[in-house]
Amino acid sequence: MTERTPAISSRLPQVGTTIFSVMSALAAEHGAVNLGQGFPDFDCDPALIDAVHQAMRAGHNQYPPMPGVPALRQAVAAKIEAITGRRYSPDTEITITAGATQAILTAILAIVHPGDEVIVLDPCYDSYVPNIELAGGKAVRVPLTPGTFRPDFGKISATLTPRTRAILINSPHNPSATVWSAEDMQTLQDLLAPTDVLLISDEVYEHMVFDGAEHQSAARFPGLAARAFIVSSFGKTFHVTGWKVGTVAAPAPLMAEFRKVHQFNVFTVNTPMQHGLAAYLQDPAPWQQLPAFYQAKRDLFRQGLEGSRLRLLPSTGSYFQCVDISAVSDLGEADFCQWLTREIGVAAIPLSAFYGDGFDQRVVRFCFAKKDDTLREAIARLRRL
Repeated sequence: MTERTPAISSRLPQVGTTIFSVMSALAAEHGAVNLGQGFPDFDCDPALIDAVHQAMRAGHNQYPPMPGVPALRQAVAAKIEAITGRRYSPDTEITITAGATQAILTAILAIVHPGDEVIVLDPCYDSYVPNIELAGGKAVRVPLTPGTFRPDFGKISATLTPRTRAILINSPHNPSATVWSAEDMQTLQDLLAPTDVLLISDEVYEHMVFDGAEHQSAARFPGLAARAFIVSSFGKTFHVTGWKVGTVAAPAPLMAEFRKVHQFNVFTVNTPMQHGLAAYLQDPAPWQQLPAFYQAKRDLFRQGLEGSRLRLLPSTGSYFQCVDISAVSDLGEADFCQWLTREIGVAAIPLSAFYGDGFDQRVVRFCFAKKDDTLREAIARLRRL
């Protein structure tokens, strides 16, 4: 009998290998310093590993409750209240997820029906639009202001229609490293107030806000919090991106729908890591110290590139630094990143990869969540440009 694999119609016909995988593979091939993909090259606090080890030894190795280990949900609720003043019920309004990416997909699947529109702000993280399409929705891309990456509320307002089901925002922002102000969040609150539009607020870099500024979570704004799924990530906060553990906070009616999808999506999340994180969160110092930790790395990287031909854009949050390459090369962003990896030995990500139309503004993104020695080596190579 001849073997024949039936053809299928792709749910995501436009999706290929992500630029992050492509550039990481190219960096490995050429021995380049990988400042492309957004993950640390240093380890987490040994105390966190010890806490997970202790949880395993204590027998926490079977399924936890579907919404997450109660102690962890309680710790997350307490942390959000301490920061924002808003109290979420650990029982009905906090869910532990298999990373922020799963959290965002689950929120979209819970609320988006075929034909619904979801506003995303370009440039945006690459999972957002495929998530919307998997739900049968239509992504409506609204560009952030080129150069500053500030939200253009006039354009957002003009895009709102009776079909708009949700808007997805991200602050601190990947890839541009900009941070929404309190005024931005208040404007969004006022804009959405007369509508039934829901909000998905991707806040995975919430503890990476610099120069004394405060992260303006949607939880701080009652009119936004009442309609928002607020997403965060232990992977980003505690340097354990491979653990894939995140959180979602939302009002009980929204969370009830979220959990309906979650229980048939991943059902639940790694048990000993949840217990370990719950124990580790009893000390707030690690996340409280994170802004200073990453600001020092940002400053090391920026100071090292001062006087170079790369024009540094502001970096007010996240662990990314964008640069304008116009004075260095006539190549487009994608070709420049390939050339930079092969010839200079540093990997970066083109900002055009985050735009639906591939908009090229001669800007590339570096990740400075690296050991200081890694950053110094990258700086030495980049100063050859």
